[in-house]
Amino acid sequence: MKLTSTFTYVLIAFITVILLWQGIIWIGDYPEALLPSPIMVFWGLVSIIQDGTLINHITISLFRFFSGYLSAVVIAVVLGLLLARSRHVWRVVDPIVQVLRPVAPVAWSPFIVLWFGIGNMPAIVIIFIAAFFPVLLSTVSAVKKIDPTYLKLAENLELSRSSLLWKIIFPASFPYIANGLHIAVGTAWIFLVAGEMIGAQSGLGYLIVDSRNALDLDLVLAGIIVIGVLGLLLDKGIGLFEKWIGKQWGVQS
Repeated sequence: MKLTSTFTYVLIAFITVILLWQGIIWIGDYPEALLPSPIMVFWGLVSIIQDGTLINHITISLFRFFSGYLSAVVIAVVLGLLLARSRHVWRVVDPIVQVLRPVAPVAWSPFIVLWFGIGNMPAIVIIFIAAFFPVLLSTVSAVKKIDPTYLKLAENLELSRSSLLWKIIFPASFPYIANGLHIAVGTAWIFLVAGEMIGAQSGLGYLIVDSRNALDLDLVLAGIIVIGVLGLLLDKGIGLFEKWIGKQWGVQS
């Protein structure tokens, strides 16, 4: 019943967007060369699905995304757990993080291209930077919010430092870390597209740039729609993973 209700709302939202889109074209009297109609974009999408172009770009983009995102999550969580437990070290590291964090990852692109060349690595590095800081800061903040009762219990059980981190601190802080994972998915996916627009010859970002250069605006909009849908699916996937972890550890996330 819940799945049917969700599908109904999604369908209503989809129809609403299509009607608004078509209404803007009619009211503004835009030519299709300037603003392609929904049906034109649909057939453009069908064409790049049939010739395999879209699947190829999606596969490459997802590979880059997961390579950068997962490596950023692992490193940021481990560092966050360690730094949050070392108060004096974090007080030294925190100003450095706060200076680097606001800098958009694409601002590093000239150096990234020089150091890593063109291809997959520049996009992966940009995704890593985009995902790293939200997860790191969420992890540090989460550890600081842990109920002191857990730590006292660990002391009474005489747990080792590694056991304390992975058996007590990490499970207790995960519901808050999950917020950082959600934020990082959005920022990393946004900058994946930006990275592919700068130093790549494939991927969804490149598809948009290449279609723009060829004045195929229907394919530009098709690429934008695919990026949005995949971003939504990735966010929902993180949510399902969060719930699964919560069930495994018996915590409410």
